[in-house]
Amino acid sequence: MNTCPILPDVQASKPAVPISLTRVGVTDVKKLVRVQKDGKKPIVLTGIFDIFVDLPSDRKGANLSRNFEAIDETLNKIFELPTYHIEDLCSDVAENLLERHEYAKHAEVRMKSEYVLKKKAPASKIAGHQFVDIFAEAVAERNDVNGTDISVKKMIGAEVTGITACPCAQSIMTETAEKELLNLGVDEKTVQLFLQRVPMATHNQRGRGIISIKTADTKHISLSTIIEIIEESMSSNIFEVLKRADEKIVVEKAHRNPKFVEDCVRTMAQKVIEKFPDISDDSIVTIKQINEESIHKHNAFAERVTTIGEIKEELNNNSN
Repeated sequence: MNTCPILPDVQASKPAVPISLTRVGVTDVKKLVRVQKDGKKPIVLTGIFDIFVDLPSDRKGANLSRNFEAIDETLNKIFELPTYHIEDLCSDVAENLLERHEYAKHAEVRMKSEYVLKKKAPASKIAGHQFVDIFAEAVAERNDVNGTDISVKKMIGAEVTGITACPCAQSIMTETAEKELLNLGVDEKTVQLFLQRVPMATHNQRGRGIISIKTADTKHISLSTIIEIIEESMSSNIFEVLKRADEKIVVEKAHRNPKFVEDCVRTMAQKVIEKFPDISDDSIVTIKQINEESIHKHNAFAERVTTIGEIKEELNNNSN
């Protein structure tokens, strides 16, 4: 005969104030995540998770232990079957949450981590590491009364640091150099040739580019391509270790490619369309650029939040 007492389910009791809650859960849960790479050794990330479900007005609390069970069960599964995309991991956890929280209609899982890339300096080829912030999210929704029809929207994104050179200050310095050279008796043709060959000084910013793409199907989206797009959209990428020959290349590249914060966002938007031609037009893309000014105390900021279809339409209309 079993004499163990049945403990009361306090969370299932009625709350004193019967109001539903949008999100209830846990944040900053650290877990090791193994991600498979095609033809290469898997990488292990330290994932930091935020895990939520909604809570109806007739329940006092959510069963938060089920959140840990859901994530642990999913992580154990991917150690047996390889996972290639962190947004798919978030999706699996979100669906698992709805299975465990039968009262919830909505589950949300967010993950962020640091991704390490090997980078070689442009001239000396000295190897170094670049740390990139990556993040993913999945939102699972019940679409019917029985709760058997579940749809999931996934998001994947990255934040990359680079360098930008200011076009406005460079224009001022170019005009100054032109006047000084002419005053020294240098002929106009030589002056213009010199200015073409030697980019003028300007002030620089350390820029942070951010792209996230939210869609139902992320199979056509590559995280490494997102990182490349952000890097290529600034004046130059940056490196941990540079010799003198490397510095020359990086500085010259940046000053030959001056960009405002607005230019970076527009370039990223155009490259997203070029690099991801197969993602659906209703996919939502968020693009941000934050430049930490060197001669001002403030930062410069630009952002575009829209659908892939709207960007395509704008580009097509403005190209005619």
